[in-house]
Amino acid sequence: MKAVITAAEVPASGELRVAHGAIVTPSARDIAKQRGVTIIEMAKGESAAPAPPDRTVAIGSDHGGFEMKQNLLPMFEEYGLAVRDIGVDHPKPVDYPDIARQVAELVATGAATRGIIIDGAGIGSCMVANKFPGVRAALCYDRASARNSREHNDANVLTLGGRLLTQTQAEDVLRTWLSTPFAGGRHAARVGKINEIDRMNVKWTPKN
Repeated sequence: MKAVITAAEVPASGELRVAHGAIVTPSARDIAKQRGVTIIEMAKGESAAPAPPDRTVAIGSDHGGFEMKQNLLPMFEEYGLAVRDIGVDHPKPVDYPDIARQVAELVATGAATRGIIIDGAGIGSCMVANKFPGVRAALCYDRASARNSREHNDANVLTLGGRLLTQTQAEDVLRTWLSTPFAGGRHAARVGKINEIDRMNVKWTPKN
């Protein structure tokens, strides 16, 4: 998984240790230069202290969402979020369930509080992600659906259709989704019922 280092992660002074192979955004490098911060890439296998989960977003795509994912990555810097990019890093065909699983696992285990998955239509990845306990994935296609998924459903995974949305539409959806808080109130009780069904079905096995 390649980490993406944004300007929000550059300290006021000293040095910034980044994981081997990490992507440092141009603005992060500019800020580091202005502050006199030395960026040090660690040896392979050496790890830096990760960003806290509440500031971490896991993102992944198959080949159908690769280009869109790459273009969306710089946006997370605006929100001061660290990115766990689990791939792909090429446009060659891959199976979307493998990518969706990795992103959903990071959210389900608490390593990231939010996840973004992009495939050709966004439908299959949404199905996969919602198989994981604690994951509430929503396929969003405009600002209204993105806002609703956060305000009413407290969605923690967003899926996008890389072949169904323009880049501008995807950016609008992502900005809305990231900036919209859960409304709570009457919606909290409903999300609580979703979570209860989730817990119940973890123990559920089909009858023959």
